[in-house]
Amino acid sequence: MTKISIIIPILNEAKTIAKLITYLTESSSKKNILEIIVIDGGSTDTSKEIIQKFNNVKFLNSEKGRAKQMNFGANHAAASILYFLHADSFPPKNFDQFIIEEINKGHKGGCFRMQLKSNHWWLRLVSWLTQFNWQICRGGDQSLFITKDLFDDIGGYDERFIIYEDNILIKDLFVRKQFVVINKKIQTSARSYQKHGIWKLQYHFLIIHLKYWFGASSKTLYEYYSKNIV
Repeated sequence: MTKISIIIPILNEAKTIAKLITYLTESSSKKNILEIIVIDGGSTDTSKEIIQKFNNVKFLNSEKGRAKQMNFGANHAAASILYFLHADSFPPKNFDQFIIEEINKGHKGGCFRMQLKSNHWWLRLVSWLTQFNWQICRGGDQSLFITKDLFDDIGGYDERFIIYEDNILIKDLFVRKQFVVINKKIQTSARSYQKHGIWKLQYHFLIIHLKYWFGASSKTLYEYYSKNIV
């Protein structure tokens, strides 16, 4: 039977992780979800203690870095479908069934459309655009499902990239014509926009995209990110 391993990389997510795990359990079917794997990259808050209260969660430690954490989780996953999810993103109810339906149609990778938790007109527009199957509109906040066979064939996330790792894997899926957008909304926090400012953050995201497309190295991208966003 087709089953899903949910893989969640975290770093200091004590404020959200319990709510997310509870939501995932209540919004999916046990027959479809084989396991929930949380990979910690060195949290200094109470994330570990909170997660260990859940009997249905596999808690792992790895080196810091989302690509490394997600690859580590994938290496320990037992299901035929991997579902990568950020700790502040809540997929639609019955997300597991939607994913399996797409897999059964022959789509080996994809995401949900995104709805940022904000009423600002620009973020509402950004959210609306994610319903279209355009590579430029993709990002890790929309989550990612992929068959384990295809993930292994690609080689997983490129661990050279501290940032932009989601976009690189998604680019490979588009090249292989193996990406679909499920027209159901995943609710995602707008906390980065609230912290840095909408226009400032959007500008820096654009520059990072342009730098990558013009051949910037993983080191260059991370240096820009560290200087302007962290």
